[in-house]
Amino acid sequence: MSRFCFALTLALALAAPSAFGWSNHSPPTYRALEQMPEIVHAAAVTVEPLAAFLKAEEKALQALLASQETWAAANLANYPPRPGALAFVANADRSDAARQLAFLRALRVAPDSKFALYLQPDPRHGPHGTPIAYSAVNTLPEQPDSDRVFIGLKPGDQVAPLAVIASAADEPDYGLDINLWQDSPSEWGKVYGFGKLPFGNPALYFSTQAPFHMGFFHENRILYIAAPFIERTFPLLRAHQFSSLAALAFRTGHPYWGWRFAGLSLHYLQDLTQPYHASLAPGNSTAKLLWINALAMMGMSGQKDAMIVLLSNRHLALEKYQHELMHNAALSRSDTPIEEALHDATRDSRYPAWSDRYLRDVVSAQSWAEAPELTRTLMATLPARYVSDPSFDFGVKESGINLVRELVSQDAAKRARLDRALTELLGNLGAHSRNALRGILKDNPP
Repeated sequence: MSRFCFALTLALALAAPSAFGWSNHSPPTYRALEQMPEIVHAAAVTVEPLAAFLKAEEKALQALLASQETWAAANLANYPPRPGALAFVANADRSDAARQLAFLRALRVAPDSKFALYLQPDPRHGPHGTPIAYSAVNTLPEQPDSDRVFIGLKPGDQVAPLAVIASAADEPDYGLDINLWQDSPSEWGKVYGFGKLPFGNPALYFSTQAPFHMGFFHENRILYIAAPFIERTFPLLRAHQFSSLAALAFRTGHPYWGWRFAGLSLHYLQDLTQPYHASLAPGNSTAKLLWINALAMMGMSGQKDAMIVLLSNRHLALEKYQHELMHNAALSRSDTPIEEALHDATRDSRYPAWSDRYLRDVVSAQSWAEAPELTRTLMATLPARYVSDPSFDFGVKESGINLVRELVSQDAAKRARLDRALTELLGNLGAHSRNALRGILKDNPP
């Protein structure tokens, strides 16, 4: 079997319309951290522009970004070295804009990323402040069913650390990881050194984000041999970059950016708690993937096309149901089993101490192991047209679907099965988020 052909075919299956993890990371992050003592007792922080932090700590940032590169080369398989020309070099004479551009290029994130001063308020308490435009925060187009609200901040404002970190936990979905590839329609993708997009469609902006928000670390060895491109994913890189930046900001007296970088780092961990971000094709065995690929190579692509749609539909339906449940609970200011699981700090000690291997060996491994049963639960619980009918495109119809309303008439035992599965996943997200934050704060108190 041609490895190239296999990779090409399977790559198409991964071009599912959702390159995003949980649909909005801020609400679950508010709930996961709001009772954490390190957050509860943290003092309000003073809002500071990114340019001010970069100017004040330019020499420290030069050393840190160099150490990040050393860490990545030593700890990440298939890591593409950062081109030397992108290294961050202190230069007190350049403008704030030039310094910020150099910083973003050294991180190899999209240089048009906003890094605006804003908050996404807790939906449980409603917005307080002056709303700002979606485009002031996010470089991506606003979706028809988006309910995000952004409140503008000014330098010198005092804000609660919980609001800073919960807002930032959603921020990597605002364009940071878009078009970073050699075959992307961007000038920066040509110089960043990540190579060609390993899977997905480079013409679709959401596909270009996926390899930074997914991590397929626990698949059958045969798949890695046949399709080595699936190992070219970088959520561990991003989590380390932003967690070490958070530690630096705390050490050097910039607590606003300490909490904000911490939230950015949590995003990538939280994405890996979503089984459809940690498993290549949940519900499909290695043997089935090989068979579907063989058929596609012979010109019979029906099963491959169906798998693409079903993976996407299940991924999107899971996230929509989660979002609806949490949104309804926020509006009614009530705690359902999901909120209780997100609060449950007794879960934290179930896991090993925080380390550089935690995301891969604990978070991703757990999520990957849960994927098959989750898929069976979705298929047994949600309307068949949404999760078992490849002629139905959930992404196209999503804005007109209300799963909570539809499941009211569902068998109570079936719905309870799905609710338990979702509660367990969000409980994992809460525990891992707290453990990661403790790892950042351990030697770097704000």
